[in-house]
Amino acid sequence: MKESFKKLFSKRILLIVIIVLLALSGLNTYLIIEGNRNTLKTSVANYDFVLSKESNTINLKNMHTGQITHPKTTPEALNTALREGNSVYINQGAYTLNADVKIINKLNARIISNEAIIQGNGHKIIIYGTDYTTSQHALISGLTIINATIHVENSFSTTITNTKFINSSIGIEFLNTNTWSEYNKIENCRFINNTESIVFRTPINGTQINNDLGNATGSYASSIIERCNFNLQDFSTGIKIEQYAEFSDCQMQNLRFWMGENDQRGNQTALLVDGSMYQTVLFGVVFESFADDPVYMFAIDIGKNCDPAPIIGTGVSFLGNWTAKIHDPAGIWLSGTNTVFKREATIPVGTNSEFGETQNLECRPLTISEFKPKIDVGNLRPEETVTVRIRIEYIDNTISNSVTRTFSTNGSTWLSDEDMMRLFASQNIIWTILVDAKTNAASTNTKVTVSGYGIAT
Repeated sequence: MKESFKKLFSKRILLIVIIVLLALSGLNTYLIIEGNRNTLKTSVANYDFVLSKESNTINLKNMHTGQITHPKTTPEALNTALREGNSVYINQGAYTLNADVKIINKLNARIISNEAIIQGNGHKIIIYGTDYTTSQHALISGLTIINATIHVENSFSTTITNTKFINSSIGIEFLNTNTWSEYNKIENCRFINNTESIVFRTPINGTQINNDLGNATGSYASSIIERCNFNLQDFSTGIKIEQYAEFSDCQMQNLRFWMGENDQRGNQTALLVDGSMYQTVLFGVVFESFADDPVYMFAIDIGKNCDPAPIIGTGVSFLGNWTAKIHDPAGIWLSGTNTVFKREATIPVGTNSEFGETQNLECRPLTISEFKPKIDVGNLRPEETVTVRIRIEYIDNTISNSVTRTFSTNGSTWLSDEDMMRLFASQNIIWTILVDAKTNAASTNTKVTVSGYGIAT
């Protein structure tokens, strides 16, 4: 009897232990799942504040103190978060702007979300620095922005990623009023039915007379726009570089512009350049027009103040029908891979058998892969002898052997293939063609011109 009781008692204890263990295991699993959900939802460890919305109540949680406040408006909540901290995570939901959001003189400011919707009502999210040293490395990511603008002013290294801009007058706007706004990155963004999707503004500090801009420069250099797509409507522009704006030493790559959709067919420009795109390369950019009968529809529109135009790199495509693929009424020189060019220069003639000032024939920002020069000499006096010298400066600053031509009468000549072989190194990159001239006379009226054609890369 005692043995049976002991066995029954031990079985009950074992059963209780198993039940307790299962309950604890279930609780632990629940806590892990909820913890992961909360971490994914708010990234507690990484943000100073978390913004959420329940019905019409706005909740702003300080992740350091745990305190929750209830600001009346979304701008009030975001301005508080970015005044008292550097970062805010916005939980999914729909938020409304009735005023601007201002990020003033902040380093490493962040507004991050996973598809929160911002109904902007024409307002702006402003990233502002007194100059570029006080506003750096701002990051905005994961938003859907409707009818609002991200405005960047005097700020260094701003990044905008994974964000949609819909039905906005201006999607992203860069402006310099003091120093510059360089090293920006716009990546994995969509621009849908905006009047101007991305704008690099003319700097506005100073008089702007004779390009006097005070402390403001036009530089938005070393910036990247990549893996973005644009749906344009009538009377709209994808990317705009205004006069005196310098989108230089930059990259536009893997972009796609859809134009002329839904029976809209007029006044659409993917890339409008009226400033500088010095040494900026377009790579893998697709311009696609769906219009059957386009009116003032341009993939690239080159303004009269453009200096210079962008470099058309590899993988640039123009699909469909256009008023002009590249509209260039002022005849600005267009450059790209394997660009054909011609050059002409008047060469100063040095006297008393001393070479005059050297002239450079170049294609910057491109380099030269081929060049065939012609020398013309006129107004030569009797018994006067003129010598013209041509050399090549390579990209490593080395200078080639020289080729000279001597004239005792007026005339012209092309350099021969043998001459070009003397100029060319075994393997190098041509940076510029150097030309100078001299006469044996003490004074001269001789005119020397060197012209030619070639291919730049």
